Amino acid sequence: MATQQGTENTGKVLTDWRPEEPEFWESTGKRIATRNLWISIPCLLLAFCVWLVWSAVAVRLNNIGFTLTTNELFWLTALPGLSGATLRIFYSFMVPIFGGRRWTAISTASLVLPALWMGFAVQDPSTTFWEFALIALLCGFGGGNFASSMANISFFYPKSQQGTALGLNAGLGNLGVSVMQFVVPMVITTGALSFMFGSAQSLEDGGQLWLQNAGFVWVPFIALFTILAWFGMNDIASAKASFADQAIIFRRKHQWLMSWLYIATFGSFIGYSAGFPMLIKTQFPTVDPLQFAFLGPMVGALIRPIGGWLSDKLGGARVTFWNFIVMIAAVFGVVYFLPVLGTEGNFWGFFLMFMVLFITTGVGNGSTFRMIPIIFRTQHERWTEGGSEQQKAEAIRNANKESAATLGFSSALAAYGAFFIPKAYGTSIALTGGPTAALYAFAAYYLTCIAVTWWFYHRKNAEIPC
Repeated sequence: MATQQGTENTGKVLTDWRPEEPEFWESTGKRIATRNLWISIPCLLLAFCVWLVWSAVAVRLNNIGFTLTTNELFWLTALPGLSGATLRIFYSFMVPIFGGRRWTAISTASLVLPALWMGFAVQDPSTTFWEFALIALLCGFGGGNFASSMANISFFYPKSQQGTALGLNAGLGNLGVSVMQFVVPMVITTGALSFMFGSAQSLEDGGQLWLQNAGFVWVPFIALFTILAWFGMNDIASAKASFADQAIIFRRKHQWLMSWLYIATFGSFIGYSAGFPMLIKTQFPTVDPLQFAFLGPMVGALIRPIGGWLSDKLGGARVTFWNFIVMIAAVFGVVYFLPVLGTEGNFWGFFLMFMVLFITTGVGNGSTFRMIPIIFRTQHERWTEGGSEQQKAEAIRNANKESAATLGFSSALAAYGAFFIPKAYGTSIALTGGPTAALYAFAAYYLTCIAVTWWFYHRKNAEIPC
């Protein structure tokens, strides 16, 4: 009881945090960790809603009177990925500096700015592409949040449960892409908010849209969960670290190897999510992309916790290795059903293959994030083998800090997928008339990931089996 009371009496800052000790975990830690996780998840979900909202808005802009080119529309879907990935580099290190509670509240509150500005901008016919581009860049605030959120949750859970916990945080958080792509088509076709936020935009066929609702609808939820994060979450004193303390990960080989793998999993998930509506629109013009686009991110997000759970049971490297093989097969399936050489293609075949691809990105997201804490803990335990108990305890603390920083930084690099994949589609279409060249490049990249996973983590006598 003394341990529990000591933790409670520190207020929002937990000065005694020992999740690896079973007695502490069952009596105190599990309850606190669960509360922080279930506040973190909706905050992250809203971040993804704002980050990828342009994937649903861009396909409608020209319908309400704007005259943007196809390349400009692809740019608007890609720019949030560019800024979000760049912000993640900095957000990766913020939790140990500011504290998880403070940073979650601050980063969630920041989402209000692009959400409001977008709502006003789409109502103004004089808004230029460059103003839309600036708003799209600010939507990257949502992308940055993932790095700090995952780093924060990693501190709360014991190693044996991090795969599931991180899978839930990321998977249900990633679900924000699907939630947004499902909600936006509904709210932009209703005038329920017009008494507060402006009148409808007229369509050529006589219909009406309230495109501003795509931004405004998130504002009250952002305000609510900012308050919940500030008053309901905790900071962990032992997780404190300066940037210099965390920067040691740049000298860790496995930080770069796991970043390479995570780019292929999460980078693919977020890039495919951002580009899916425009890809459907350009390849199958008779299909309404917003009727189907939300399903891909949904299955990818929902399967992610299962990827973490499978990795807890079977091993992250094994799951990751076989998952990349299926990813390559799914890419070739997508290519097979595309309209090429004058053929109409097969939308349902294309759609089903993309669903398989989204599933594999989700499984791979969970399995790679399960690998990272094990790799760093194994390394530090090897380095202190035969040392004192104090040295071993310090090694565990250092492993936790380094794995948290790697979780964040690898997600930062992977988030560039939200920029490069839509832009790769646009460039491939501009140069060759279709996206096939881009898809072949993705498959070649996955092949390198199979080699890295097998050599360093999966084969017999691998450097760090995990």
